[in-house]
Amino acid sequence: MRETMISTETVSDKKYDLKSLSKAQLVQLCDELGIEKFRSKQIFQWLYQKGAQSFDEMTNLSKDLRERLASVAFIRNISLAQKQVSKDGTTKFLFNLFDNRQVEAVLIPEFFPDGVADRLTVCVSSQVGCVFGCAFCATGKMGFFRNLTPGEIVDQITTINTYCLEIHGKKITNVVYMGMGEPLHNYQSVIHSTDILSDKLGIELSQKRITVSTVGLAKQIKQIAEDEHQFNLAISLHAPSDEKRDKIMPINSSMNLASLKEALQYYYTKTSKSVTFEYLLFDEFNDCDEDAKNLATISKWLPSKVNIIMYNNVLGVELQRAREDRLNKFMRALTKHNVRATVRRSRGDDIDAGCGQLAIREGQPQGKTIAK
Repeated sequence: MRETMISTETVSDKKYDLKSLSKAQLVQLCDELGIEKFRSKQIFQWLYQKGAQSFDEMTNLSKDLRERLASVAFIRNISLAQKQVSKDGTTKFLFNLFDNRQVEAVLIPEFFPDGVADRLTVCVSSQVGCVFGCAFCATGKMGFFRNLTPGEIVDQITTINTYCLEIHGKKITNVVYMGMGEPLHNYQSVIHSTDILSDKLGIELSQKRITVSTVGLAKQIKQIAEDEHQFNLAISLHAPSDEKRDKIMPINSSMNLASLKEALQYYYTKTSKSVTFEYLLFDEFNDCDEDAKNLATISKWLPSKVNIIMYNNVLGVELQRAREDRLNKFMRALTKHNVRATVRRSRGDDIDAGCGQLAIREGQPQGKTIAK
């Protein structure tokens, strides 16, 4: 079955942004233009492996073919506006989009004792802003403006990949969809971007090294299972009861823990894949013994691990990072309940590159939000 094109107009009526198309859609467009299938693969490789910014750079295509493509399509690229390097090596990238919007992405490097790069993880954005308005998140305070195209998502990663090759002598090793936006609220673009990343004519990054995070969109979690995607799934849980989750995550009022449990158990039944529960630890809010007990219960819904994240304080947010003694007590309680848990320490908080800190602040109007 062929994928439906992104527009019902014919190619003679409309110009296409090639980077808004999946690989299958690109093949379909070329087919409708009477272009051989192998040419579509060459175009795809130029876009995502060789980083072509224009048709003129696609030198193994004839001039006539390049002119023909340019008459019906265009290549829309993002551009790097700013780069900030943290004292711990974390690097934040600010990108300009075609409509004067901006997004941020973060490179989180880990090093061997001799200083050689080990893991190079890119935290990528999937939307401009976010509609879900989580109380602890700077991006949520922006509100939602628009989804990113597959190309705008992948361009963040390919730009940072080039940087890694230049600075660290190796390509990125992991990608996490935990930047600006709710990835599953932009389902098709995120799915197409993961396919592009793992394609042998793209970066060729294994889906096992890609993690997509969600606040708990039940329908989309089930859809991932139905579509048999191989990337990893992470759940932004952050509170282990509906009462507490309602206070910090507005989505919980319409998609509560019961619906999340049902979706995740369906996901596991279909895929046999475990998940990661992401849990920001807030001082005297979700860090008591009862919270640990409730979190342990949730972790046993399906095979899982728990990632305890030390919160990066955000201006204007009352919630604060849990104190070290409360973290230690909480971890002991999880161990007592046989929960497989790790602690993720703050990275890049001196440049506002930590979890929950990504936002475009200067002169930014308020976008759409479900927060009250």
